[in-house]
Amino acid sequence: MNVLELSEQEIVRRGSLDEMRRRGIDPFPAAEFPVSGYSDEIKETFADDAPRRDVAVAGRIMGRRIMGKASFLELQDSKGRIQVYINRDEICPGEDKDLYNVVFKKLLDIGDFVGIKGYVFRTQTGEISVHAQELIVLGKSIRPLPIVKVKDGVTYDAFDDPELRYRRRYVDLIVNDGVKDIFVKRTKVLNSMRKFFNDHGYMEVETPILQSIAGGASARPFITHHNSLNMELYMRIATELYLKRLIVGGFDGVYEIGKNFRNEGMDRTHNPEFTCMEIYVAYKDYNWMMEFTEKLVETICLEVNGTTEVKVGDNIINFKAPYRRVTMTDAIKEHTGIDITGMTEEQLREAAASLGIEVDETMGKGKLIDEIFGEKCEGSYIQPTFIIDYPIEMSPLTKKHRDNPELTERFELMVNGKELANAYSELNDPIDQYERFVEQMKLADKGDDEAMIIDQDFVRSLEYGMPPTSGMGMGIDRLVMLMTGQSTIQEVLFFPQMRPEKVQRRDKEEAFTTLGVPAEWVAPLYKAGVYTTELLSAQSAGKLHQELCGINKKFKLGFKTPLIEEVDQWIAAAKPASAEE
Repeated sequence: MNVLELSEQEIVRRGSLDEMRRRGIDPFPAAEFPVSGYSDEIKETFADDAPRRDVAVAGRIMGRRIMGKASFLELQDSKGRIQVYINRDEICPGEDKDLYNVVFKKLLDIGDFVGIKGYVFRTQTGEISVHAQELIVLGKSIRPLPIVKVKDGVTYDAFDDPELRYRRRYVDLIVNDGVKDIFVKRTKVLNSMRKFFNDHGYMEVETPILQSIAGGASARPFITHHNSLNMELYMRIATELYLKRLIVGGFDGVYEIGKNFRNEGMDRTHNPEFTCMEIYVAYKDYNWMMEFTEKLVETICLEVNGTTEVKVGDNIINFKAPYRRVTMTDAIKEHTGIDITGMTEEQLREAAASLGIEVDETMGKGKLIDEIFGEKCEGSYIQPTFIIDYPIEMSPLTKKHRDNPELTERFELMVNGKELANAYSELNDPIDQYERFVEQMKLADKGDDEAMIIDQDFVRSLEYGMPPTSGMGMGIDRLVMLMTGQSTIQEVLFFPQMRPEKVQRRDKEEAFTTLGVPAEWVAPLYKAGVYTTELLSAQSAGKLHQELCGINKKFKLGFKTPLIEEVDQWIAAAKPASAEE
């Protein structure tokens, strides 16, 4: 890397790296460092009257206080932070004191990894610390961390820009307290969910991510090409149709936790790839699944948070079962005053338009009802609420309601104004299923790019017979948002999808050399902020000459400094012909 592309601190750190190597210290050693203690456990178990405990700890240096022959450093490991006391004569018992005087004091930096062997003690100020007897360099950081400082409850130099935090999650995890805890809770959520299912005797399975037909949901897929088979494939939008094939195959209960992919919009609650759980249980219906779902969510909340109540924004949400149940029709009537029962497609379109909802001719009855509910009702359900008995047009994979053939046995669990789970009494009539797929294809012909494609193999599997089954899907990312009190999905994804990072446009070296600029001076021009010949044409010769001379001296480039007249010629050559005339 060109030295001019580095900051001053990066140059200093690379110099320290080289100096370590000259002294025979490997800044990136391969050997194992046997860690025997972690910050949280050391502090929790320490007792003043207990025998001395020898420990080996390792982590990043996050702070130092150097005081002559003795110093303190703050070590951050995977569990937290602990203070380390460093005494020169203890880590350098012989005549050579360079490990302390040079390596520790001058060559180590904030962010470097070190291993400490010593014993646990309490300082005179009462802080439980590690008394170092041996210090080993484990990893050199050549890029400085942002240093977040807190004084009298006020945070300075916070690393809090959302775009930077999500792009550089590794830095966010290091410097911002509480971020790692969110992802620890995410793992606890998944562990709790798996345990709940496993304890009920259901089996975790895996199904294809690359699929020849994107089925199981109404969504726009990502498309890719398989070279060997010379065919288009889709990144799955749901796991449903493959999991139901397994019920046909004889499993009583299966579930999958994995990634789905939908080529749709991005916002505070949507990411193009997301983690979803789907479970299917034979011989059950949606009434059973409602009770199962509310018990699942209540159990997860208790195991993750120790309580059924969670604060999300300004709302206190209580996940204690049972949850309220409201039909889709009643929900729309309650929030809009419109009874959609028996409405035709045109009547629904007029009703939606009267509510100020944007509609078009591609929307069928199901899409229109979904838009009305989403725009006018969904956001009102803060406490966990089951919205049940959806119109048949909204649910092409769902069994007709046993009491009303215009409806289906479906529910969605709404929490904090958003859908958390979606479940059905699964459609197992192959003839009915095929006819529903045909209706979906008619919507596709009208221009609905989210309508389902007929999956002939899935219909064939149903023809072999599928027992009565209930299935439920739940968004894991949204569940974690609720369990951790976060309002954006990006906060619970390690690496959310981001727009391409903006890069400063630069003209190539040849664009400058054709103007008479020597090749070695192109990089200093970049350093001076002159990235294009257009920017060069707008420079003042005297000012640019002075800046280039300063860069040459500061970075010890050793280049022959151009005359001010030469710089003036570069600028003149860069000006457009019309400007010269």
